[in-house]
Amino acid sequence: MALITLSGIRKTYFMGEISVEALRGVSLSIEPGEFVAVMGPSGSGKSTLLSVLGGLNKPSRGDVLVDSLDIYGLTPEQRADFRSEYVGFIFQSYQLVPYLTVLENVKLPMAITGLKNRVQDEMALAVLERVGLGEKVSRLPDQLSGGEQERVAIARAIVNRPPILLADEPTGNLDSDTADEIMNLLTALNREGLTIIMVTHNAEVAALASRTIRVKDGVCIG
Repeated sequence: MALITLSGIRKTYFMGEISVEALRGVSLSIEPGEFVAVMGPSGSGKSTLLSVLGGLNKPSRGDVLVDSLDIYGLTPEQRADFRSEYVGFIFQSYQLVPYLTVLENVKLPMAITGLKNRVQDEMALAVLERVGLGEKVSRLPDQLSGGEQERVAIARAIVNRPPILLADEPTGNLDSDTADEIMNLLTALNREGLTIIMVTHNAEVAALASRTIRVKDGVCIG
């Protein structure tokens, strides 16, 4: 059974009297354990699709089912709990809090879990070791390279052990060698069972996924 099912998704943005249809009837299914790349030109609706998938952006029409759960049928509080349990996000610009340490940034998604601080520390430290940053837990983001900041973002996204990882251009700001390291890490996580949906402009990066979805003018074309 599909882990994620989108049916007839439309998303319209209104700017005064002007309306822009970012998604125009998108339907697709994603199986557990898939690594899906989403490609398309700028403004095609890729990032909107990712935000709708993750419960961050309610569609104007259509249904999003995750593990048979209608996520936009939930209350905002229930949807926040859903995101905490089911989805990890890697944003294009990392979105690390500049005045928090690496460890504190990674612990942020656990704030609503009710776990004791000691347990949160143990989980965050374990995942930082997993991404190769066990020696840099006390650094601030501006003391890290771009690749290291991306690793912190990945650690933060997976610290709650969600089944789904959504990544928006995870290699977009990195040199080719660092991008290869990040993709090796994501591929390893996928082999361990993590379902990954990744927006990218890079065909070489997309080739590492098990399937590529192409979006153009708000429609999936393949």
